[in-house]
Amino acid sequence: MKEFLRRTWAQINLDAIENNILQIKSILKPGTLLCATVKADCYGHGYAYTAAAMSDAGADWFSVSNLAEALQLRRSGIKKPVLILGYTPPSYVRELVYNDISQAVYSSDYAKALSFEAERADVTVNAHIKIDTGMSRIGFVYHDSVEDSAVIDEIAEICSLPGISPEGIFTHFSCADNADGELFTRLQYELFCTATDSLKQLGIDFCVRHCSNSAAILNFPEMNFDMVRAGIILYGHYPSKEVRRPIKLLPVMELKAVISMVKEIPEGTPVSYGGTYVSSEKRTVATVPIGYADGYPRLLSNKMYMLVNGRKAPVLGNVCMDQTVIDVTGIEGVSEGKTITVFGRDGTAFLDVSEIAEKAGLLNYEILCSLSRRVPRVYIREDKIIETTDYML
Repeated sequence: MKEFLRRTWAQINLDAIENNILQIKSILKPGTLLCATVKADCYGHGYAYTAAAMSDAGADWFSVSNLAEALQLRRSGIKKPVLILGYTPPSYVRELVYNDISQAVYSSDYAKALSFEAERADVTVNAHIKIDTGMSRIGFVYHDSVEDSAVIDEIAEICSLPGISPEGIFTHFSCADNADGELFTRLQYELFCTATDSLKQLGIDFCVRHCSNSAAILNFPEMNFDMVRAGIILYGHYPSKEVRRPIKLLPVMELKAVISMVKEIPEGTPVSYGGTYVSSEKRTVATVPIGYADGYPRLLSNKMYMLVNGRKAPVLGNVCMDQTVIDVTGIEGVSEGKTITVFGRDGTAFLDVSEIAEKAGLLNYEILCSLSRRVPRVYIREDKIIETTDYML
């Protein structure tokens, strides 16, 4: 096990990953495949050990944003199918095929470019056709089954291109996590069903059809199809306050830090840049070596708190690049080198990353994915450290 710099670090509970995957699979229709979405370094949790834990716990597929992420999975030892959901330059088709990576295909122009490069390389790439049923990002536009009916013939044509093997077809829901998004989600689902049925009538039957994200897994179990793509719920968090919660998820990540200095300040003392906080009386303050360069948002200045010995210690003044000051007045046992909790469990107290996100006006996804590379990831099983990743050492 490698050493890590005990300044600020993220603790990744691999047992929680196993729990979450088992919980998710418990509400899927029998035979439904589970695709673990592990974009952005497993949502900030780290590829090497997080993805392996997901594979061991029963993830059937993995999905990523780009080729670099897919190759990182392969280098990490992941042997299961990997799907790139976004753009890959067609000139990299050899890397796709040689590493057994499936690629999203979302337009005729892109399909033809991919086919051209595949023919040149004498390879065939597994393609998942992306249909845009309302997200309006990438995908063959199919917002109306009548007006956009020509898209079906367009997809059928690209499925017959040389070097392209149509393995799967998918869409992405835009508002499955919103209380008022049910009608639109059902419309997207119906459009997807119509598209896949129309293609089947043309003799094109895909092995893997998928449309459900984390929110749809929870809210619309009837939409499982052949595979679901779980994201934020793998990491123990819900997509929004409005989704159903039929399963018990466990947060995978906790963010810890140590106190670097403790001191008393008199009444009238400004704290941090700009003096946005001025003490109204004598206070005991502690400096914590974490800042926005670590992924702790500056938006939390004067708004949030950390946990010290299970007690709330408010953030005073502006969050700096590398340091944050907290108020530890009246909290016993505070000293330099003391471990505190930025989010996660501290004794009997718990601070959810979603609370931090709400205070900052962000999503829980953003807090997790923004954790920088200078924060070591420490992997835990059965309350014991089993491995560490310190990107800076």
